Amino acid sequence: MDLKQQAIVYGHMAALFTIFVWGTTFISTKVLLSDFSPFEILLFRFIIGYVALLAVHPHFIKWKSLREELLFAGAGLCGVTLYFFCENIALTYTLASSVGIIVAVAPFFTAVLAHFFLKGEPLRPTFFAGFGVAILGIILITFNGSYVLKLNPLGDFLAVLACVCWAVYSILMRKISDLGYPTIGCTRRVFFYGLVFMMPVQFTSGTRLELSRFADPVNLLNILFLGLGASALCFVTWNWCVGVLGAVKTSAYIYLVPVVTIVASYLILQENITGSALAGAFLTLAGLFLSEKKLKPKSRLKPMQTVSREESL
Repeated sequence: MDLKQQAIVYGHMAALFTIFVWGTTFISTKVLLSDFSPFEILLFRFIIGYVALLAVHPHFIKWKSLREELLFAGAGLCGVTLYFFCENIALTYTLASSVGIIVAVAPFFTAVLAHFFLKGEPLRPTFFAGFGVAILGIILITFNGSYVLKLNPLGDFLAVLACVCWAVYSILMRKISDLGYPTIGCTRRVFFYGLVFMMPVQFTSGTRLELSRFADPVNLLNILFLGLGASALCFVTWNWCVGVLGAVKTSAYIYLVPVVTIVASYLILQENITGSALAGAFLTLAGLFLSEKKLKPKSRLKPMQTVSREESL
């Protein structure tokens, strides 16, 4: 196995690890919502993430061109600020099940944008087939035996907008990875711009910066998990995977988030898992496998060469 193949294997392993962590973040967020607003959780987790990355990699990326800086700023705006804002606000207007299904469509938007804006990211039939199978599985997981659908145009639109923001973020991170900078330094730069774009909301939403709330060990441990694990570590591993595997292959792992969520719900919150959810988990895994699969090119038989009578003599 050469170095390139090893990197690909490690990329898939890192993507699985990242999705495992992201799939369990809802537990910490649910606990923190008793003392913090959604925006406060978002702000604190990315401040902690930025400080952690600064401690690990205190070297700054030098300004080289406006184009590069716009890539970092765009990634921070789309992947940190807008994505979480749209998702959180959508949850206040529509059902969490609806948001969960819509947000899982992010790999589709990523694949379409990558086809037009990135080289080496073609649209493959297997990806769309896997997308259909995975979405069916995610629907079964999300409803978990309770088939109640409530549409809300504003909430559903915001959830779709969150998908588009994440797709744009994936494309921008793929372009940033081609610049050759350290992944940790790039992620920290993205966090910086994400926090900058959060400032107007902080000054207008009445955000409380009361650190006394972290005196509660439960609050402290959960915010550290979100800041150090889900933000600092996992954004680095995800961004590295985008550079190694590509935006489309990496985004397909988002299908697994609901699978991790139902397992974590069962193990930690003792929530029941129905047969519908188990079937959905199987379909989601099958969809991911199909999305990552490449069709082998058909072998073309070379036409038989005709040999002249003179050559055969």
